Amino acid sequence: MTRSGFLTDILSSIFERGAARLAERDDRPIEALCAALLSGEGEASGTRIAAALLDRYGGLDAEGKHAFFETLCEQYDIDTEAVRADAEAYARTHDSADLARLMHDAEPRRQELLRRLNRAQGATGALVRMRADLLDLLAQTPSFRRVDLDFDHLFASWFNRGFLVLRRIDWTTPANILEKIIEYEAVHAIDDWDDLRRRLAPPDRRCFGFFHPSMPDEPLIFVEVALTKDIPDSIHSLLLEDREQVGEDEATTAVFYSISNCQRGLAGVSFGNFLIKQVAMDLSQSLPNLKNFVTLSPVPGFNAWLASQAQRDGEEAQPAADAIAQFLASEAENRLEDNAEFLSRLAAEYLCIAKRRDGRPLDPVARFHLGNGARLERINPGADLSPKGIAASSGVMVNYLYDLKTVETNHEAYARNKEVIAARAIRALLNAKPPRGDQRRSDNVQRAL
Repeated sequence: MTRSGFLTDILSSIFERGAARLAERDDRPIEALCAALLSGEGEASGTRIAAALLDRYGGLDAEGKHAFFETLCEQYDIDTEAVRADAEAYARTHDSADLARLMHDAEPRRQELLRRLNRAQGATGALVRMRADLLDLLAQTPSFRRVDLDFDHLFASWFNRGFLVLRRIDWTTPANILEKIIEYEAVHAIDDWDDLRRRLAPPDRRCFGFFHPSMPDEPLIFVEVALTKDIPDSIHSLLLEDREQVGEDEATTAVFYSISNCQRGLAGVSFGNFLIKQVAMDLSQSLPNLKNFVTLSPVPGFNAWLASQAQRDGEEAQPAADAIAQFLASEAENRLEDNAEFLSRLAAEYLCIAKRRDGRPLDPVARFHLGNGARLERINPGADLSPKGIAASSGVMVNYLYDLKTVETNHEAYARNKEVIAARAIRALLNAKPPRGDQRRSDNVQRAL
């Protein structure tokens, strides 16, 4: 570090601590702080008020936070009459000044309030946590969705891909970040530090995360990667303590076996689509022997869909419904012994044919990977025999293949036509099983077949 940079850091630290002390002494009500922050006071004063307001918000109880969001919702909304007048004026003149006035008045004042709050030290992370509180209140108070739209709008800009930093996370990463990897792991729980070491330290393991410059110690999302010789069909083989490690020069496949969003307050801001593709490109450059980039993904909605199919009525549907009901009623440990083909066919139907009203797959993980341009490559019954895996998907997991040469084409087919891109083996499973009852393959799946 240069001498001037060192002095700059010292002065910045002194100023920030001074601002924090001033914030502690500002005992105005939170509503008054909001008004003061929007009053157009000087930059230094605005930073101090922003720090005080965030500090005050952090000390509120649940009732106080509800009242704060109610204030934002009702007192800092747009002036619809002003917007109407502005729109009429601009329609008459098409003058830039009238357009500027319309754009200013059409933005809720709370958006500018949130921008000014972001001046304070550490404010970006505080606002992400604030939005998490807001999300908890939406079911109770749906009108707060108006405030959430402002967070959506601002976060989409603040957390744009251009601002994100891709960092490798390994056993030398600072402990405070490693602790958060253990905490935020959402797919396959990390039991302890020894378990974490097994996922980060060996030469055939990788972990990458996106970070934001304003939140350098907080991963936004991370993905765990295993380097293997083959496409895996079981999560247990990847996580075994005494597994045989694969040398970097022996590996042909990079397996994305867990991807976890870390910040609930950033729900709806998409990072995963960029993360997987970026990591795949980086690995292909650093390890040219890698030929396959695949996931080993859960199928979280499969059992719920099976249960719905077991309740179907009608003469044509009854045999299949009875078979599914009998399967679900069997003991978990015996459920998979003689049902691999049956499960695979049902899983293929669930992933390729079962759709939401908007025509996209029911399964959220399928929507994510297919939307990223991956191909549904293989269905693996018995891949996850943990209690969680049995309860959610009867042990089924799926490989999605990221072929860097075709991901963009696949993405376009999915985005435009909702087309499910599936490997030949998956199509064979669908062809082997006729549609049940009134369920019909979509035109897009028929084209894929």
